[in-house]
Amino acid sequence: MEKQYLTVSALTKYLKRKFDTDRHLKNVWLQAEISNFNHHSRGHMYFTLKDENARISAVMFASHNRQLKFRPENGMKVLIRGDISVYPPQGQYQIYVQSMQPDGIGALFLAYEDLKKKLDLEGLFQPERKKTISKFPSRIAIVTSPTGAAVRDIITTLKRRFPSVKRTILPVSVQGEQAVPSIVKAIEYANKIGDFDTIIVGRGGGSIEELWAFNEEQVARTIANSTIPVISAVGHETDFTISDFVADLRAPTPTAAAELAVPSLIDLKQQLTGMTQRLHQSVQHRLKSNRDKLQSLSQAYAFKYPIHLTRQKEQDLDRIVIQLNKYTERYLFEKQAEQRNLQQRLFRNNPKRIVRDEEKALQYQRARLQTSIQNIKDKNIDRFQKQLEKLSILNPLETMKRGYSITYKEGNIVKSIKQVNSGDILKISLKDGQLDSHVWGIEEKED
Repeated sequence: MEKQYLTVSALTKYLKRKFDTDRHLKNVWLQAEISNFNHHSRGHMYFTLKDENARISAVMFASHNRQLKFRPENGMKVLIRGDISVYPPQGQYQIYVQSMQPDGIGALFLAYEDLKKKLDLEGLFQPERKKTISKFPSRIAIVTSPTGAAVRDIITTLKRRFPSVKRTILPVSVQGEQAVPSIVKAIEYANKIGDFDTIIVGRGGGSIEELWAFNEEQVARTIANSTIPVISAVGHETDFTISDFVADLRAPTPTAAAELAVPSLIDLKQQLTGMTQRLHQSVQHRLKSNRDKLQSLSQAYAFKYPIHLTRQKEQDLDRIVIQLNKYTERYLFEKQAEQRNLQQRLFRNNPKRIVRDEEKALQYQRARLQTSIQNIKDKNIDRFQKQLEKLSILNPLETMKRGYSITYKEGNIVKSIKQVNSGDILKISLKDGQLDSHVWGIEEKED
């Protein structure tokens, strides 16, 4: 019996129909951790779902992820609902995610965020502390795995863009237990030599676990303390590590790091050619302009008929001299008139005459003041005499001189017999003294 051979496409289509018709593979609910996350430019999301023992590829099309309330990240634990099917071009089964929601944060992602926040608060991410990458480096240190695709991409790009730059590979482990001390030692060694213009640190893409060495605090601080500018090129464009934030420049890929580290020799040659052409054009334009100017000057009237021009200038000079003399005479006349005017004003405002007039005015005012003072004095003296006479008339002593007296009882003036009782002792003041008296009797007088 002749054997029936299937094509790979036929087998894949058969398996796909099996997956698509199995009701147990519809509306599958998974609890897993995201890894190798990639948000495509067209909006679709590609990532891997994993747990401790297994992993599965996943895709979430833009029509479904457009309504997500969060941004998926590597290391994030999520709850997934979707359909399992086969992707024929690669012959692998994967889950087509319909909905997704966070289910807590993975331990690695949490550690990543904690260290990122810590170093950011210390200022290690600040732009002002970042060093400028050399535009024309002569020697570059490449800190990466010597066997990975990243080192080949970097070297190829450096050779293509700037062949004269010297490249030194400092081989390190980029994952595993020895990765961190290996990377730290290589960066410190490059700084110790001090012969490099730029250091490229990085590796190719991978899961968050595979890239974790570049999220370690020791590696981050070593990059931050480097005296040589460091370009970080870890993973793919969507991968972000702590090393990317502390480095002086972040490249999305190792190839991009090489492009950022050196200029393009082809571009430099083109720029030089363009500058040479522009310089040549500028020189030619300047020569033509000066040549035209010289030609114009050689055809000028002054060079053709110098004698006529000299005669004309002589006449112009005579005319200017006459005008100058007239102007000088008029100027002198005006200044003499101004001088006469100033002399007249000075005479009118002679200080001696002004002082003399002011002295006369002062004497006149002084005389008026003295007359006014005397008048006020005489008037006040007369008023004082009149007041004095009135006061003298009202003075009780004057009344007492005419035979009157004032009677006191206990220091109070006695004005009525009702104030006195029989037996009271009274004091009687006369003009020349005082009498002590005793009341023997009181007689009331009728009006």
